[in-house]
Amino acid sequence: MAEGKVLRTVPEGLEYAAGRSGAGFTFVGEDGGERTVTFEQLAERARAIAHALQQRGMRKGDRVAIVLPQPADFVPTFLGIVVGGGIAVPMYPPMALGQLGGYLDHARHIAAAAGISLLVTTPQIRAVLGTLHAAVPELRAILVVGDLEDGDPSALRAPAIRLDDPCFLQFTSGSTSRPKGVVVTHDNLAHNCHAIMREGLRTDASDRGLSWLPLFHDMGLIGFVLAPLHHRVPVTFLMPTAFLRRPSLWLQKLSEHRGTITYAPNFAYGLATRRVRDEEIEGLDLSALRVAGCGAEPIHAETLRAFARRFAPVGFRLEAFVPSYGMAESTLAIAFARGVPTDRVLAEPLWAEGRAEPAQPSATEEQTVEIVGCGGPFEDHGLRIVDVESRQVLGERRVGEIEVRGPSVMKGYWRDVERTAEVLGADGWMRTGDLGYLAGGQLFICGRAKDLIIVHGRNHHPQDIEWVAGSVEGVRTGNVVAFAASRPGLDREAVVVVAETREPPERHRELESRIRQEVQRVLGLALDEVVLAPPGTVPKTSSGKLQRSRARQAFEAGTLAPRASESGLRVAGRIVQGELVRRFAELRLAIFGSRRDGGA
Repeated sequence: MAEGKVLRTVPEGLEYAAGRSGAGFTFVGEDGGERTVTFEQLAERARAIAHALQQRGMRKGDRVAIVLPQPADFVPTFLGIVVGGGIAVPMYPPMALGQLGGYLDHARHIAAAAGISLLVTTPQIRAVLGTLHAAVPELRAILVVGDLEDGDPSALRAPAIRLDDPCFLQFTSGSTSRPKGVVVTHDNLAHNCHAIMREGLRTDASDRGLSWLPLFHDMGLIGFVLAPLHHRVPVTFLMPTAFLRRPSLWLQKLSEHRGTITYAPNFAYGLATRRVRDEEIEGLDLSALRVAGCGAEPIHAETLRAFARRFAPVGFRLEAFVPSYGMAESTLAIAFARGVPTDRVLAEPLWAEGRAEPAQPSATEEQTVEIVGCGGPFEDHGLRIVDVESRQVLGERRVGEIEVRGPSVMKGYWRDVERTAEVLGADGWMRTGDLGYLAGGQLFICGRAKDLIIVHGRNHHPQDIEWVAGSVEGVRTGNVVAFAASRPGLDREAVVVVAETREPPERHRELESRIRQEVQRVLGLALDEVVLAPPGTVPKTSSGKLQRSRARQAFEAGTLAPRASESGLRVAGRIVQGELVRRFAELRLAIFGSRRDGGA
């Protein structure tokens, strides 16, 4: 154990935080009004909610779901569940009426997989989730958060909670595919919170966090609720919708509160750079911000540089950036870097041979790829690169699958022995499913071993998109492929669907529109590009399996065309590791936000 590390359960961490007088969490409402709850008041409120839940039948080990959009409701409810001995199950709220079908299917999957006993939500959302009773036999009641006001903190029968007890289940699936619940123990949290706050960010009593990240994902929940509690760091919370409506509010509140730590996905920095107006920059002071973390989706070096240039006049420093890598299966954080360290390598050896060969200054932009580094492993944790097939450890600058081990790594997926065995080796090393290489002790992420599509921190299975698009009349079922592809000018990967059709060209615009509408309705996902193609275009193996990597490569190269034979679309160079290393101008760099099914 690292020197000075103190391991506490979440209830012990909450009581520890309560000992810092005057500090606490500040919640910014939809109307802009602010309410500060001291850590002492938060601990009292959590005990009251814990008692109220016990009065309604919660016992130690019961899974209790939370569907609460407001951070001011979510935080004390989550803590109340845990203090009372329950296992919290965060679930995201419905986003729009047109997406209710897909949302309810996803909610039923998670509720059933977790075997929830209780669910806490708002009156409006309870009306939507009423059908869960039929799908989840263990579910005894759907409670409204206001129903928990009658708890008596002095009457709480606090159960004994050990470090190896589960604290919450973080479900990694971002779509209607079979969800997997990562079991996050108090011990996992204690180690990872120390790694984040002490080793990675080196926090002290002067720090103050500010976040608009959703709390139903680990980036917001662990990074800005649990880790700060463990280390007595005050935080200000904005609603995610408030940031999306007005990105300048994020920077305004950082300035007002003298925030020193914030985190966001790559797209958020790009959005702020483009949408914050000159007059909104006037009067800002970002000089106190020493940590501007970035994760949850691919990171573009130029996106971060552009943000730094835009806001340098009001005190922002490029050195404040913290590119980060991690995943839910390792609690949250795996590695942090500082600034924007990059490795400029030759593209062809990287794609064709899995070698990260440094580019000479004379190499052109078309010949190279710039990859952002994300640091090395924390103390008491290990990180290595192995060959995907042989599992042999690879040397420096060789691309392979990233494996990690240490006290932050999960014990397994909830009630899923088979999938746990797929990723956790007997030697303690966990397969991440991500590809990368090491250079100079720093990790560089350069691909995904899976085809998962990540947009704004949400995970989408290509199979789901393909199934929905294939259900649209006029599309050849089974001949649809979905993938994420790089596109100039976009701060994230573009979501592309290639669908075969026999419809005449004059009907293509209408068919494209119907595909977009159906995917949006069912999955809540906006497609960036729909390509309608004649039969025989979608690349497949000789056994008829879709080849998403080849489709993406052909799309990006502009060579997507009907295949003349089974050998089909040919791309330059050999794809190593069984087609796992693919062309990328973007890297998959994810820390917070559920990463085994693609990432965090």
